[in-house]
Amino acid sequence: MSEVRLAAEERTEFGKGAARRTRRAGKIPAVLYGHGSDPKHLALPALEFARVVREHGQNAVLTLDIDSTSELALTKTVTTHPIKNYIEHVDLLLVQRGEKVTVEIPVVVVGEPGPGVLVTQDLTSIQVEAEALHIPEQVEVSLSGLAAGAQVHASDIALPTGASLVTDAEALVLAVNAAPTAAELDGGEGEAADAEATEES
Repeated sequence: MSEVRLAAEERTEFGKGAARRTRRAGKIPAVLYGHGSDPKHLALPALEFARVVREHGQNAVLTLDIDSTSELALTKTVTTHPIKNYIEHVDLLLVQRGEKVTVEIPVVVVGEPGPGVLVTQDLTSIQVEAEALHIPEQVEVSLSGLAAGAQVHASDIALPTGASLVTDAEALVLAVNAAPTAAELDGGEGEAADAEATEES
């Protein structure tokens, strides 16, 4: 994951009205916290930050230029408007080079399983601990050749060098089951129809 530099401004106004004014000015209200320091209330450039999230994901690491200082920060929480889909607020975590952080990363399923099976995915993301400047963008689970009865647990996922699993090792990520046959599907429908007929009579 590459490091991205953004210019940030300190905010002196707070509350909903101030947040709306910040967004109208093309900026996103943000709070930077961590390492026992007082939280800093910032305004980030909206278009640039949205592009960073789009290109680098939710765990983007930013170098923030604030006045004459620079801070390294991990994007911790991005709050998006539920209807209009713009970014309302961002929480940033102060980090240092070499420091390890715990983050959630997506699980991407690749490949094709064996014939006649149904795949159910229980986890779409897992938590890992990784060095702040080397956070994996995602991990992959291959379905290639998996037959009915196969299960993939969190501990089965190959992690990049330097990353360690935080999610429970026994957590079920996905399961491969035998797909129901046409006869089983028809039988189920027939039973439902029989039940309805019984209720009606």
